[in-house]
Amino acid sequence: MPEDDDPVEIPIDGTLDLHTFSPKDVHDLVPDYLDECLARGITQVRIVHGKGTGTLRRMVHSILDRYPHVISYGHEDGSGGSWGATVVQLAKKP
Repeated sequence: MPEDDDPVEIPIDGTLDLHTFSPKDVHDLVPDYLDECLARGITQVRIVHGKGTGTLRRMVHSILDRYPHVISYGHEDGSGGSWGATVVQLAKKP
């Protein structure tokens, strides 16, 4: 049985669903995920944070405001999650 501190392997496919993670992990998880996306050439990322009270969304946006490779981010349009998900456009690493 895995321990709580064991690393969790998540697919790096441009979509990060935060529903399965503890909010305390988000501050490290989001930048690490974005770094790995850039390393794989993925420049558009969808972060699913859910609607809820908006706390997790605000936390994600705060992280994105400080992440150096973010060109832009915003809520998804249409049926893709609306304000329950944020789409991030990243600058390609040189």
